Amino acid sequence: MALNNTYDARLVQQETAVGAGVQILLLALLGSAIGMGPAGWLTGLAFAIATWAVLSRALHRSRLQSFGPANRVTLGRATLVGGVTALVADSFESSPPVTLFVGLTAVALILDGVDGKVARRTGTSTALGARFDMEVDAFLILVLSVYVSMTLGPWVLLIGVMRYGFVAAARVWPWLNAALPPSTARKTVAAMQGVFLLLAASGFLPYAATFAVAAVALAALVWSFGRDILWLWRTSRVQQAPVAELRELVAS
Repeated sequence: MALNNTYDARLVQQETAVGAGVQILLLALLGSAIGMGPAGWLTGLAFAIATWAVLSRALHRSRLQSFGPANRVTLGRATLVGGVTALVADSFESSPPVTLFVGLTAVALILDGVDGKVARRTGTSTALGARFDMEVDAFLILVLSVYVSMTLGPWVLLIGVMRYGFVAAARVWPWLNAALPPSTARKTVAAMQGVFLLLAASGFLPYAATFAVAAVALAALVWSFGRDILWLWRTSRVQQAPVAELRELVAS
């Protein structure tokens, strides 16, 4: 993102505040349209507050001068994800309208391919923007897996929690934090998770097809994570080998 000579946190904090306000407006519209219950309202508000707080803190630490057009797209997508989250929470009491649920989710998934293109074309790609985009993606997958699990069973939750499990494991085994090489297969598997879970959540498919779609999504994700973990482990072993040999020489 383009930087000015001085840093004014208020310029970027205002955008996160606007995002929180739009999130509340969307919740109000959903509430008036479907009569959303307390669970949906509380969950949606919690999402809005958490997004505002975490993003504001990250922006303050990064000291970005401008929020940037790509981050605005991602923030809009996060607002839609907040609406989907509220609908899923409300679904424990009453099923949300299928067209509304599918519509919000579909737009959020479509915009996933927009923010990256905007960042590249405007020269505003940042580490914060990439992380923001990834976290919104991961949370949407988690929410969709929760919704689908109510029909197919708790095993579907593995799709949503796998990425968070990987992050937690990386705290125990630091070699998992190493940078991975670019992979078209990894990007394809990640993109298909949202599409397949939306298909499973839509109710348009018979039960057997819904089960198969979710199972394929999980199998592909296990393969992708397994391949990356194996690559990281082998790379860490190769890097540790010279150190071990040096220690042996010193000891001798």
